[in-house]
Amino acid sequence: MTAGTGQSLADAVSQATAILADAGVPSPRVDAELLADHLLGVGLGRLRAMLRGDAPAPAGYAELVAERARRIPLQHITGVAHFRYLQLAVGPGVFIPRPETESVVQLVIDRLRDLLRAGVARPKVVDLGTGSGAIAGSVAHEVPEAAVHAVEYSEFAHAWAAKNLQPLGVTLVRGDLRDALPELNGTFDVVVSNPPYIPAEAIPNEPEVALHDPPEALYGGGADGMELPTAAAASAARLLVPGGYFVMEHAEVQAAWISAMLAGTGRWSEVTTHLDLNGKERATSAVLA
Repeated sequence: MTAGTGQSLADAVSQATAILADAGVPSPRVDAELLADHLLGVGLGRLRAMLRGDAPAPAGYAELVAERARRIPLQHITGVAHFRYLQLAVGPGVFIPRPETESVVQLVIDRLRDLLRAGVARPKVVDLGTGSGAIAGSVAHEVPEAAVHAVEYSEFAHAWAAKNLQPLGVTLVRGDLRDALPELNGTFDVVVSNPPYIPAEAIPNEPEVALHDPPEALYGGGADGMELPTAAAASAARLLVPGGYFVMEHAEVQAAWISAMLAGTGRWSEVTTHLDLNGKERATSAVLA
C-alpha cells in the first residue's frame, strides 16, 4: 500500500482493512478508519463522507497501518483512548481502558446520583488503581458535584493519570491500593477499583495485551490472581463510611469467588454481581455493614 502517491483515501482504507484483517486485528475496518482520521483530524462522520469521493490518502498512512498490523495497540499509535465521554492520553506504561469498564463507571455514577438526591452535598469517591484515570475522570466529568480521589502505584501510569485528571479536578495520589490514604479512613461514600486480577499462569491471548499492557496492571498476585482484588476489598472496608458502596471489576470466572470472599468477611451486605454490556459477570458491588 502506498500513501501520498496518488492513491485515493477509499482505496487506501480498503487496502488497510484487508491488511489488518490478515494480521488478525479484531476490528480491521474501524481501526483503518481511525488511523486515517488520526492523520486527517476530520472526525469519523466527515471521514466516511470523504470515502465516497476521490479524496487522496494522507501521507504516512501506510506506516501507521503497518504498525497496527504488528499488533501495536491502536491507542499507542494515536496516543488517545476514548472512554465514555472522555478522550484520554495513553501510551506505553499504562493499561489501555476497556469498553467493559464503562458499565462499572455507570454503577458508581448511579450511586452518587442517589446520594445527591438523598441530600449528600458533596459525596466522596476514590478510585483505587486508577491507571490512565479512566474511571476517576469519567466520574468527575459526569458527576461534578462529587469529590473524586484516585490512587495509582506505577510511576508511568501515575504520569498518564496526572495528565488526564488534572483538568478534571481529581485529587491524584501516588500510592499502593493496599494501604493508601490512611488519613482518610472512614470518610468515603463510594470506593471503586479495577485492580489487576489475571492469574499468574494465564497469559492473555491478544498480543496487544500480552506484549504492550504493563504486567503490573494485569496480574493480580498469587496463582489465582486474587491477592490485589482481596486487598482492594480490605482497603474499601477501611476507607468507606458505614453504609458506603464498593464496586470492583473482575473477570467473569471470578464473580462467584469474589462474592463469597466479600460475604465471608462479615463486613459487607447487599453483595451483588453485575453484568457488562456483553452479558458477562464483570463486576461485584457491596455495601459496608
